[in-house]
Amino acid sequence: MATAPSCQLSASPSADRRSLWQRQRWLILRRLSQASILLLFLAGPWFGLWLVKGNLSSSLTLDVLPLTDPLLLLQTLVTGHVPEATAFLGAALVTGFYLLVGGRVFCGWVCPVNIVTDAAAWTRRRLGIKTGRVPDAATRLWLLAGVLGVAAVTGRLAWEWVNPVSLLHRSLIFGLGGGLWMMAAIFLYDVLVASRGWCGHLCPMGAFYGLLGQSALVRVSAHRRKACDDCMDCFAVCPEPQVIRPALKQAGQTHPLILSADCTTCGRCIDVCDKQVFKMTHRFDQRSE
Repeated sequence: MATAPSCQLSASPSADRRSLWQRQRWLILRRLSQASILLLFLAGPWFGLWLVKGNLSSSLTLDVLPLTDPLLLLQTLVTGHVPEATAFLGAALVTGFYLLVGGRVFCGWVCPVNIVTDAAAWTRRRLGIKTGRVPDAATRLWLLAGVLGVAAVTGRLAWEWVNPVSLLHRSLIFGLGGGLWMMAAIFLYDVLVASRGWCGHLCPMGAFYGLLGQSALVRVSAHRRKACDDCMDCFAVCPEPQVIRPALKQAGQTHPLILSADCTTCGRCIDVCDKQVFKMTHRFDQRSE
């Protein structure tokens, strides 16, 4: 997975002189993170090495550490069921982590569907596809409300029947085709219909985790924004390009931090910028050069 399409644009001559690590560092680290997490879950059913049991919705690491998707816990509660105490502990641990580093970090560094949507975005750029109808940005919030509403009305975890992440896990473990068909559908939707349509506008999990990232410590900063030459490469590769402008162009703010909860902290803006405008830092670092 570490060698998936890099989403790299046709770089300027100066960018070409940078090493592969300098141009792809954050992408490589993200792919290693996503592949490693997925392999931990698959090591048990595939190789009999049960380091982690379960999936990204609910798991037990080394038979000691419970981790629970807080959205799954919330759905369970609105169905009228009260899960075991370990589910609350697992959800608290996951929530605390994403409150600290940013909820959309799940989308960029953990979720395996991100590999598919990144590949779709790369394909769309390579084919020069400009057309498409992108849903309103609030659509995913309405879908999140719908997920919870359906759970409350039916008393069932209906979202988990169609959750792409869960379907992909089941496909890899049990050889079922549903998850692979879902990945193909998301890929084609993002390529042919809406740029970054699934992750950026539809996914209710992304909407939920975005709500957790309002006060996260880990941030990207456009600390050398005066060096920006308006090449637009960062906007082209960013899964949520609307988050860049306030920090880079001082649109409504004076400091260079990207504070939007929609930022996935993927670091692609850092990778593609040969002017080294961006860096990974923390929310208290508001210095500009």
